[in-house]
Amino acid sequence: MNQQTSVKDIFGKAISAYYHQKDKTDITVHSPDFDDDVIPVPYLFRDYAEMPPLEQKALQLCAGHVLDVGCGAGSHSLYLQQEKKLEITAIDTSAGAVEISRLRGIKEVRNIDFFELKDEKFDTILMLMNGSGIIGKLKNLDKFFKKAKELLNTNGKILLDSSDLSYLFDRDEDGGIWVDSEAAYYGELEFKVTYKGESSDYFDWLYIDFQTLKFAAETNNFSCKLIKEGKHFDYLAELQPLNQ
Repeated sequence: MNQQTSVKDIFGKAISAYYHQKDKTDITVHSPDFDDDVIPVPYLFRDYAEMPPLEQKALQLCAGHVLDVGCGAGSHSLYLQQEKKLEITAIDTSAGAVEISRLRGIKEVRNIDFFELKDEKFDTILMLMNGSGIIGKLKNLDKFFKKAKELLNTNGKILLDSSDLSYLFDRDEDGGIWVDSEAAYYGELEFKVTYKGESSDYFDWLYIDFQTLKFAAETNNFSCKLIKEGKHFDYLAELQPLNQ
């Protein structure tokens, strides 16, 4: 969850209300570019069997000391800690989400932004539920890869999912899409979230197509492998630093 959503901690309040009172009030997501959408809060508490295949595959590939970025209610971390017996460090910018993750049994969970981590090493950096979102904009990719390289052990890896939003655009006869060359990258979006009358500020969120991710990874001396594709133009990628 993006740093700016934590100003009023919309996610934290919703997660806490569901955990303590089984309050199923939705989180509503607003964007200037799309119709409103909702996040059903119970979905944030799903178990492994309820997760989509991309998430299940990512969890299967996790190894060693795992950093779960944007852990939310902690569902991914709980599976890795309890079923795979891995060492987990879960982080989220939502203080409320961190509190509930701790109450659910995650041993190491912290209220901190990914880019603020330092002097730590991990074998797997896990970034799910459009994990690329926290990068915000394409211009931040170099910063992201630099931080990831600092945090990864030798032979460490990033498991990240995202979506290619090009399916939202009209295609020409050759299958290509027309994009205004003066406009921002089509996967750079702004969102705000509301819950029970409270609203976050707008925050940047990045959806990135695989080829753009691969190019940025290679530019930053990372390998980038397509692991699995989903049914809704989503995909799971594995990224590893080269020549560590």
